[in-house]
Amino acid sequence: MKRMRIMAAAVLLLMTTTMSFAQSKVYFTKEISPEALVKIYKALGVEAKGRVAVKISTGEGGNNHYLKPTLIRQLVDEVNGTIVECNTAYGGSRQDVKKHWETIHEHGFDSIFAVDIMDEYHDMRIPVQDKKHLKYDIVGEHLANYTAMINLAHFKGHAMGGFGGVLKNASIGVASTAGKAYIHSHGVTSKTPDCWDYTAPQDFFLESMAAAAQAVHNYFSGNVIYINVMNNMSVDCDCDGHPAKPELQDMGIMASLDPVAVDQACLDKVFNYNGKPGDDNKPLIERINRQHGTYITDYAEQIGLGSKKYELINLDK
Repeated sequence: MKRMRIMAAAVLLLMTTTMSFAQSKVYFTKEISPEALVKIYKALGVEAKGRVAVKISTGEGGNNHYLKPTLIRQLVDEVNGTIVECNTAYGGSRQDVKKHWETIHEHGFDSIFAVDIMDEYHDMRIPVQDKKHLKYDIVGEHLANYTAMINLAHFKGHAMGGFGGVLKNASIGVASTAGKAYIHSHGVTSKTPDCWDYTAPQDFFLESMAAAAQAVHNYFSGNVIYINVMNNMSVDCDCDGHPAKPELQDMGIMASLDPVAVDQACLDKVFNYNGKPGDDNKPLIERINRQHGTYITDYAEQIGLGSKKYELINLDK
């Protein structure tokens, strides 16, 4: 009996060690086109079934860097998806529901797709696995209407997070107005504009984002596909109505079933790029470093959301 327990422990240790060094697959293509989005989605080998939410940023009024309807149309049609959004927490053209719908219309989304502002009427709480800062995640009530999600993020800079990719799109993006306030204040308040009055270490905000992203991932039982489009990479987010002009040329599309791996792969692509005048990665790197942005993948890996280790599969070869 003792020998059997020792053998079982050895097997468990081997399994744990093997899992800790497991690499997630991240697919990459330099091509940024409607066809390339469908191609990279199919390369993942997992079909988004049922009622599919396609989470994007429809872009603040005045912003022109968001993912355009013409770019994403074939992918959304492929999965018969609904574009989903939530209201913001900072004023602007998307905190008020009426203005948000006007912005969605101006940017051409509702003329092509079914669009759902998930917290148009109410929000709801979903469980968080990591309770270091958050007791729950507050998301748009309509999230309950969907059985799967394609997290279709525009990878770029962000004033507070340093960068925005799929982790931000799952956390801040899926959170309702109250949920955004709750994450930004690392669980202190769900009131706006009170959330902006709280100061704390930057890492508290990043840890809260990671926890919220994990909550959404778990809500769908992992039935989420993660895609980052690396174009129009301004140092500013699509939530900025007057973003800086991108100084870094478009790089391509990354996709994975692992949100940590795909954000990490994009970060590595930017940080390891050999920039030059007219195609400069330094401004984006400076924005990311200023906000300690890379810490979000560290913490997301730490809480078990995914792995920073990945195998990059180039679909262009």
